[in-house]
Amino acid sequence: MTVLRLNSNEGPRAPHALLAELASLDPELLRRYPDARAVETALAARLGVSPDRVVVTAGADEALDRIYRAYAGPNRPVLLPQPTFDMLERFAALAGAPLVRVPWLTDAFPLEEILAVLDSRIAIVVIVSPNNPTGGVASRDDVRRIAAAAPRSLVLLDQAYVEYADEDMGPAALDLANVVVVRTMSKAWGLAGCRVGYAVGSSEVIAAIRAAGAPYPVAGPSLALALSQLQDGEPALRAHVTQVRAERNNLRQLLCTRGVDARASQANFVLGDFGRRAAFVRAGLDAQGILVRDFPGRPGLESSLRITLPGDPVDFGRLTSVLDTVLAPEAIVFDLDGVLADVRDSQRAAMIATAACFGVTVTMEDIERALRSGDAANDWIVTQRLIAAGGVEVNLKAVTSQYQSLYLGTTGSPGLRARERAIVPRLALERLAARLSLAVVTGRPRDEARWFLDRAGLSGLFRAVICMEDAPRKPDPAPVRLALARLGVRRAWMVGNTPDDIRAAAGASVVPLGVVAPGDDLDATTAALRDAGAAAVLDHVVDLEELLP
Repeated sequence: MTVLRLNSNEGPRAPHALLAELASLDPELLRRYPDARAVETALAARLGVSPDRVVVTAGADEALDRIYRAYAGPNRPVLLPQPTFDMLERFAALAGAPLVRVPWLTDAFPLEEILAVLDSRIAIVVIVSPNNPTGGVASRDDVRRIAAAAPRSLVLLDQAYVEYADEDMGPAALDLANVVVVRTMSKAWGLAGCRVGYAVGSSEVIAAIRAAGAPYPVAGPSLALALSQLQDGEPALRAHVTQVRAERNNLRQLLCTRGVDARASQANFVLGDFGRRAAFVRAGLDAQGILVRDFPGRPGLESSLRITLPGDPVDFGRLTSVLDTVLAPEAIVFDLDGVLADVRDSQRAAMIATAACFGVTVTMEDIERALRSGDAANDWIVTQRLIAAGGVEVNLKAVTSQYQSLYLGTTGSPGLRARERAIVPRLALERLAARLSLAVVTGRPRDEARWFLDRAGLSGLFRAVICMEDAPRKPDPAPVRLALARLGVRRAWMVGNTPDDIRAAAGASVVPLGVVAPGDDLDATTAALRDAGAAAVLDHVVDLEELLP
């Protein structure tokens, strides 16, 4: 499964032609200290300023760090609207500068709140626009009013995502002597791995920023690729931005339709408040190889997720499909043994007794370990392996025959299966069935699966029952896919108690959920289920209702 990394706000994939340029670079580029003047000149020309008003840094991060070190300090506070880019708070701590925090909790920029706390002590007023992680923006009038109200302060305008915004207010801001603009080639230009950022301001401000850092911050090959992008990459950048803006609107609409409070954004991401389900949604996406950003411990963002727009129709289709499955399933698929049926005194007892018939001692712990190890969806095969581990070789037919006689019983004996009990109350399953289609996917033979469901009074609740005869055994995803086909749905969750269940579900693009079977080692099984990719491990199957929309 290809991992889709939508947690870092990176831009488009670099064209292969750009990478090919590396092979043709003059070797002197590697031997000599790098010279950023050509890139600074190209950036200055784009912005309509003189080259002495631009300094190239190792990503925008280094520009921010330099500005703090040059202008902030123990008696020179930083005014910071929050929430915002978390490194801005860290750079203040490194500079020993106190923070004056202003809440920016709505789409509207908090201009009046900022003006109310401005005083002559403030060294830097930070404006991140578009803001990370909310996507909100300030207007050019906001910047002008703050700059005018704080003539002795430096207004730091972080525009890492400016290419995605509806308006570029940078040129207007550069007319103001106490404003410095920080930008990057890590986002829309697609060069995050090259670490090329830059600051633009008055010649005096840029001289101070230049003096606050090392003389050669960006490697020569990175500078060469950045220059190439500036010269030839504009058409690709525009196409990328157009795609991202369309995805941004579509993703926000999807989230709002599914009951998520999604913020309006002018960046290459959307921030959504998922409420109590935030951790589950993040894990559900992760289970399908899609990484998004969460904010544990960040005040006001604890239940939010930030999702980067991939800027690619195929990847965006994958994102929306998985997200819709996590947020709005049409069905729930259950494994049978250990999930709906307590099989400790039936199937597992039959495994132990069968091994004993061949002179091998097997314990419940042995069986648990075998199930956690995977490829263990057939009790007969697992029993044969356990017997072999005990030093006795016996063919599968003989093991199966002995197991079945114990489990099903013989004439006059009900067999061990009579000891099976339902784990989940029928009433709970009825509530789920009233909301969603239900199915069972099990490695049991059909007759045995139907026998248990009938005996437990659960048969009428499941619209599809996939058994041993229908498809390959788990972790193959085929039986899960067959269940979806028979239900006529695309979006589903699956509850299982083994890594095989979890892998089968994930392979079928179903959200995998774990539950620990009665009597199993809670910690070891939970760890095994999570390692296999479970989006959540439930305490009880009935806890599903808390996760559903």
